[in-house]
Amino acid sequence: MPELPEVETVARGLTGELVGQTFTGVTVRWPKTVAFPTVAQFEKQIVGQRVASVGRRGKYVVVNLDEGALLVHLKMSGRLQVMPSGKPQDKHTHTVFDLDNGRQLCFHDVRKFGRIYLVDDPAQVTGRLGPEPLAVDFSVDDFHGLLARRSGRLKSLLLNQEFLAGLGNIYADESLFAARLHPLRKADSLTPEEQVELYQAIRTVLGRAVEGRGTTLEDRGYLDTRGRAGTYQDQVTVYSRMGEPCLVCDSAIERIVVGGRSTHYCPHCQQ
Repeated sequence: MPELPEVETVARGLTGELVGQTFTGVTVRWPKTVAFPTVAQFEKQIVGQRVASVGRRGKYVVVNLDEGALLVHLKMSGRLQVMPSGKPQDKHTHTVFDLDNGRQLCFHDVRKFGRIYLVDDPAQVTGRLGPEPLAVDFSVDDFHGLLARRSGRLKSLLLNQEFLAGLGNIYADESLFAARLHPLRKADSLTPEEQVELYQAIRTVLGRAVEGRGTTLEDRGYLDTRGRAGTYQDQVTVYSRMGEPCLVCDSAIERIVVGGRSTHYCPHCQQ
C-alpha cells in the first residue's frame, strides 16, 4: 500500500535515526526478503557500512552508504522502525540491522512482499522509473511530453511506474477526481487544458498527502517510523468511498476495476 507520500514520510523519519550510523551486523529471518545479492553476500557486505543519507526514489526508500546503497521496497505492508537493541521482535520482523549506537533498524512485513536490495548504484534497481512528480524541475511541459507518447487509460497509466514514479491506487484515484477526469479516459483524448489540470492535481494531491504524513487505512498497513498513523485518510474524496456521497455533488461514489485494480470515481464529476 505505501505510495510516494508514505515512503517519503518513512525516509524523512529515518534520516535523523540513521545518518552517521554504521551497520555492525544484520539478522535475516526470511531469506526471500533480500532480493539482491545473496543473503550470505548481503550479511557480509552490509557490516561496516556507514549511512551517508536517506532519501526516496519512487516507492523505494534509498539509504545511501559510504559505498553503494541499501534500498527497501515496502510493497503492501512493509514497515521500517529504529528500536532499542534487545527489544523483543514479533514473528513479522524479518530483517534486523544492528547499529553502532546500540539501536536496531527493523523491517517488519506481515505479508512478506517487501524486498531489500544492496547495490553499488541505486539505478540498478530504480533505473527504469519515470520522473518524480513532485520534483522541482518536473514541469508541465515535461508532463505534456510524457502524455504525447501515450494512448492508454488514465488510471492504468498513472499506476505505471515507468510513466511517473510513486503513484499508486489511492493517489491515482484522488488525482483523477481532482482533475475531474474519468479513469477510463484515454490519455490521447485529453486537451492541453485537461493535461494541465491533471498535472496540477497530481502535484497538489501528493503534496497534501506528504504534509499529512500519508494515508493509514483501516488495516493499518502503513504506519510511520514512530508507529504513528498518517492523517490524509481524513481528506480522501473518492478512494474507498463506494456508495458514499460525492463531497462536491452528492452523487454516490462508484467502484470499477481497471487493469485489475479497484478504482473509485464520481460518475457525475468525472464523466
